[in-house]
Amino acid sequence: MDEYIERYGAERVWAATVVLLAAGVTLAALLFPQRVYVDLIWQYYWGPVVADAHGWGCIAWAGGEQVHCNNAAADAGPTAAPGYTFVSYAGYIPTLILFVIGILFLIRRLEIERYRAGFYALFPFMLFGGALRTVEDANVAAYRDTGELAIELPWSGFLISPLIYFTVAALAVIAVFVSVWLDRNDHVSGYEYPLAAIGTGYLALTLAYLGYAATQEYATFYPWLLITTLVGATIATGLTWVAIERFAPDINAGTRYMGLVVIWAHAVDGVANVIGLDWATAFGHAQNLSPKHPVNEAIVNVTGSMLPANIVEVTGQAWPFLLVKLAAAVFVVWIFNEEIFDENPRFAILMLITVVAVGLGPGTRDMLRATFGI
Repeated sequence: MDEYIERYGAERVWAATVVLLAAGVTLAALLFPQRVYVDLIWQYYWGPVVADAHGWGCIAWAGGEQVHCNNAAADAGPTAAPGYTFVSYAGYIPTLILFVIGILFLIRRLEIERYRAGFYALFPFMLFGGALRTVEDANVAAYRDTGELAIELPWSGFLISPLIYFTVAALAVIAVFVSVWLDRNDHVSGYEYPLAAIGTGYLALTLAYLGYAATQEYATFYPWLLITTLVGATIATGLTWVAIERFAPDINAGTRYMGLVVIWAHAVDGVANVIGLDWATAFGHAQNLSPKHPVNEAIVNVTGSMLPANIVEVTGQAWPFLLVKLAAAVFVVWIFNEEIFDENPRFAILMLITVVAVGLGPGTRDMLRATFGI
């Protein structure tokens, strides 16, 4: 591999790898539709998206059609459910790595500097991603109420995890191009200002749509749930940060205040899950939410099986997830030390952006989904 990179260049090798993988998967699906497309691609990747888009707990492949499991014949093909599996992770993670490498090449081409300013400017995009995902939740709620999708497939699929990560990234890349152009042509004093403004605009429009959805019969606004989540995440972040500053200040020597953003992003995800999975009924919901990720589900199941029922009634089952998220965030902040930023600041910032997006995107979605009752 090193020989090919040295001969043709890293960017060409990356592009060739992407093209060959895409062509290989497409060709395999065409040659072996049942084995490759139905039993692998549809069952683990597209089927869960279609099920999620309709709000179905299960979808079946029946004679070339996708139907609810309740409407499928006994001899129907494979079934799929919303959420992730370890098989889907095996495909998504390498895809994400290739995508991130491509973004690195793009940043290098644009010769962007002042990376820390870019990190903070991209923060609204991370909130926007979670809010945009909630638009699809509103789409599902409308489907349950009217029987029709306001945003039809396949377009609504781009608002569902994990495709939404690529949707938001594409919109962010466009914003970066525009912002860098404005900066290079002396229309602004720094690319981070229009970049943050564009992200904030995306977020504002999305929240406005959700505000409209909250006025419909299929939605209910729970403001105290939103306030409690944000306050709880901020308190958890503050306590964690104070503990770091007092007992191990070297942990955040590299990230500095970016580490605070990383911890807060994952605290939002943790608190939103704890409230949604255990305490949504306390805020007026008819029932608590159910976990959609294997890690969440595993933690809930382990906690419920280890603790006595009378303890679980008081503490709930999801609270260890918050501790896991905080510990993971602190570990990431510790990993990104000063040496990494000195050697490759571009890579370090991009990785931190990815870490924040992976936490804050789902966290914002879970928080807003519960807030608007959709």
